[in-house]
Amino acid sequence: MLITLLFVALLAFYVAWNLGANDVANAMGTSVGSKAVTLKQALIIAGVLEFTGAVLFGHEVTETLATKIANPALFAATPQILVTGMVTVLISCGVWLQIATSRGLPVSSSHAVVGAIAGFSWVALGVGAIDWSSIGLISIGWVLTPLISGAIAGLFYSQIKHWILDQPNQIVQLQEWIPWLSTALLGVFGVIVLPSLTEPLTNFVIELGFTIPSHDIPLLTGAIAAVGLTIFSWRQLGDKRDKGDKGEILPNPVERLFGRFQLLSACFVAFAHGSNDVGNAIAPLAAIVYINRTGSVPTDGLTIPLWILILGGAGIVGGLAVWGKKVIATIGENIIALQPSSGFCAELATATTILIASRLGLPVSTSHALVGGVVGIGLVQNIKSIKFQTLKGIAAAWLITIPVSALLSAAIFSIARILFR
Repeated sequence: MLITLLFVALLAFYVAWNLGANDVANAMGTSVGSKAVTLKQALIIAGVLEFTGAVLFGHEVTETLATKIANPALFAATPQILVTGMVTVLISCGVWLQIATSRGLPVSSSHAVVGAIAGFSWVALGVGAIDWSSIGLISIGWVLTPLISGAIAGLFYSQIKHWILDQPNQIVQLQEWIPWLSTALLGVFGVIVLPSLTEPLTNFVIELGFTIPSHDIPLLTGAIAAVGLTIFSWRQLGDKRDKGDKGEILPNPVERLFGRFQLLSACFVAFAHGSNDVGNAIAPLAAIVYINRTGSVPTDGLTIPLWILILGGAGIVGGLAVWGKKVIATIGENIIALQPSSGFCAELATATTILIASRLGLPVSTSHALVGGVVGIGLVQNIKSIKFQTLKGIAAAWLITIPVSALLSAAIFSIARILFR
């Protein structure tokens, strides 16, 4: 059994590696494309934040994926079938993500996991074991996510273009807009990240005997951060303007400041991605470890060992560093040419779309939202600037992710069941 666990751990690391290579472009692709950061800087920043998010906050999503997608009750009498199925999920997801990454195509690892689970469940228990409502919601998400994100990004960018970029005195206009931009940035991303980050402090305050709503500390933290970011940005813009008057050290201080905003938003995305999507790689491993230890299938209250979270975080960082360049180039450079101002709008629109979808209970893909946001900005700038040939390849990869991962999983599970029967 130890050999089996080592094999499964290596498979989980393989999936996390491919997930890092493909999905981390969602955090850093537009920042690299707009030249807000270099590729090397992006790899270091994303690596640190992805690993931190995965280790500190990856357990909740992992528990959900390990116990909620494949109905544990259906495998209660035959836990070894669930073990075999989870191994096939890892293999099929890893293979598909590697294929997509090698072609520079951003795909949804969440959709790959859902497809793989559907594939082995169909072979193991019949067509009735598949949650077709989830498949239907994902299909709706394919259409709605890029449309909503594109509309939001286009709206954001059109306002920034009209009120700042197209004005004769951009710096004065930007000074007036900095408080609103700071509030929008920390408001949208704060809702995603701050509740998790401030949860230990909230629990500590409650233990001291203070009865406060759970959202008070995140709100206070966000408000302080927004004021601090506003003051810091005003000061930086003044410094850049003074230096710019003496020479060509900083020829475009407006875009440079947007680059700082964009980098901050990219950091939030990387942290949130590490805490959420690491579960796609390590949830099957967590389920198998639980079955090995208890002899029963996991239901509720699954504890994720720290070494599994570290394994997933390390895999994401390794894949990002070695293979992440292709998908980053696709999103950042091969759809439209990006500036920091437009890249910032794309990331803000992506985060807003994910928040709206979460409130509506719709399973959506960050990759879909980000690509839609970039295209929305291209439509505002100039439709001729959009490279539609790239979009055709991306759309095709989106459409076939679930069926391909399902077929791979079904085939591998069928072979495994024959070999180990």
